[in-house]
Amino acid sequence: MTLDPSTVVVHAGRPERVPNAPVGESPVFSSTYVAGGDRGYGRFGNDAWTALEDTLGELEGGRGLTFASGMAAAAAIADLVPVGGRIVAPQHAYSGVLALLDQQATAGRLTVDRVNIADTADVTRAVDQADMLWIESPTNPAMEVADLPAISAAGRQAGTTVVVDNTFATPLLQQPIRLGADIVMHSATKFIAGHSDVVLGAVVTADDDLWNAIDLRRRSLGAIPGPMEAWLALRGLRTLALRLERAQSNAAFLAERLLQHPRVSRVRYPGLPDDPGHARAKAQMSGFGAILSIELGGDAEGAQRVCESTALWVHATSLGGVESMLERRRRWPIEVPTIPEDLIRLAVGIEHPNDLWADLEQALKTGI
Repeated sequence: MTLDPSTVVVHAGRPERVPNAPVGESPVFSSTYVAGGDRGYGRFGNDAWTALEDTLGELEGGRGLTFASGMAAAAAIADLVPVGGRIVAPQHAYSGVLALLDQQATAGRLTVDRVNIADTADVTRAVDQADMLWIESPTNPAMEVADLPAISAAGRQAGTTVVVDNTFATPLLQQPIRLGADIVMHSATKFIAGHSDVVLGAVVTADDDLWNAIDLRRRSLGAIPGPMEAWLALRGLRTLALRLERAQSNAAFLAERLLQHPRVSRVRYPGLPDDPGHARAKAQMSGFGAILSIELGGDAEGAQRVCESTALWVHATSLGGVESMLERRRRWPIEVPTIPEDLIRLAVGIEHPNDLWADLEQALKTGI
């Protein structure tokens, strides 16, 4: 039976259905295991990890590995690049990942070439003789959409390992492995866990050699999740379809309202028909997601005041939780300078859309 992803997210990774078995997996708190099995030590496996990894693997079309954070997952993937190797990365992406790559480039471990990930021709030229192509789509916080099938094919033809950060889209809206990528990663802190109470990362690949290489790095570097964190993320994942449906609907509603607001000079959201990434997102995603960004005509101070003037929206730096959050991304020194100073990223939650709009509207007025 072929199941819809919204069903898979509920039923994958469950214990075997035998009499008196629990319906769901439980966390196991043990640092070691009795000899004779394949686990041996707490750094090598845990029942809660396995259930979460199996679920994510089934959703993404590969095998999963969980990490102590999204950055731990990113670091393990970047470590696959040989010393002196080359990574092609987006001009705009999660600032923590870009900072990590810059640090490794400064140390002389590798070289990094930045590209406009939405420019397929630019990416295709850049991947020649590259060891890794790092993709975000949609990008954080510029909301650019990459042509995943085309640039993944170009990367693989060039012998380049293709990695996609799928945090914004989630595996319910986009499955990059099925579109040609080698590795998918997530900050599971965000939509997967979904309640702003877990820091966790995840990697999925359908290539056994890549899976083994990344697993070796997790074991060696010790970037393992705790069993409680993995269990909380698994519990949160079970409601992803419902949470994402509401948050995505809210985001579309707000994008349309913001598009008409006199103070807003630009709305970045691929669900808008006039957005540059709309056609691509429609072709390769099953929805447009719950993140959007707005600009206020160059008014950086006003944008900061808007973020500080909300009563319902939380002024914070995460996304994917049940509560709506917003922030001016350039308040962070490591954000790339090509992100406008007045850009506000809106991470839309599951509250009533009219309440979200009323609070945002008053903040736009107050922040003038």
